[in-house]
Order: sequence, then C-alpha cells, then structure tokens
Amino acid sequence: MTIRNLFAQDGLDETLERISNLTPETKPQWGKMDVAQMLAHCNVAYDMALTAKYPISGKFKTFMISLLAKKAVVGPKPYPKNSRTAPDFLITDEREYEKEKAALIANLKKTHELGSKHFDGKTSVSFGNLSTDEWNVLFSKHLDHHLTQFGV
Repeated sequence: MTIRNLFAQDGLDETLERISNLTPETKPQWGKMDVAQMLAHCNVAYDMALTAKYPISGKFKTFMISLLAKKAVVGPKPYPKNSRTAPDFLITDEREYEKEKAALIANLKKTHELGSKHFDGKTSVSFGNLSTDEWNVLFSKHLDHHLTQFGV
C-alpha cells in the first residue's frame, strides 16, 4: 500500500493515472462490487467531506466511531480484503461507469484545488476534526485499496 499525498500534484497525477487504467469491463480481484459501484463507493468519502449530503454525527456517535474505527481508517495499516464497510458506503444498485468515474476525478481535483489548508482541522462526518495528514490518509488509503482491488 502506498499513501500518496493527494494535495500534491504528483500524488494527484499518479492517482488519476491509475483511474485512467480502469475500463467498464475491469473485474475485481476480490469483493462483490463491479467497477462502477466501486467508483460510486469511493465518491461517498468525498461527498461526506465536500457536501452537506451526510449530516455530522452527534458527539456520542462520533466518540464511539472514533474509538472503534478511526485508527483503522486514518492509520497506516492497509485495509484487509473483504473488510466490512459502513452502511453509508454500501453501493448495491447498478451505477453508470462514466458518470461515477467523472465524479471521482472531479472530486479528486476539487480536493487538490482546495488544498491541505482547507482540510486542516476540518470536521469529518464520522470522526470529528481531522488533521490534513489524517484527511490525506483517509482519501489516499481508501482509493489505493479499491484501485488495487481492481488491479490498477
């Protein structure tokens, strides 16, 4: 697993290159999602960070989620294959590949454009305030896991 700095141009470029190697026919090496569902799944993290689509958890829920999952999400250890996902991230319906791919690319570019200062201390829907490094790990590690899942 490689944590790329998505706030830096080279980290963004490397990630966009990996995404460009996907096709609608790309098959997963593990898991149940097809490639369009995976792209939609990855977009959820950006929707949570960049929109008001998902409400911020209450203090008790944030505390419990942080206690149980924060280290796994923003820590250096890779996600295990076939690990459980949070309910908001479950994508089981059919998705349009080109639409989801374009949305993910736009989300990556928007995150890069906003820059690391925008995310320093920004409140996560699930974990409360995160540092720039924690946001970067959250985004980069999640993308790396799923792009690896699809062999790119």
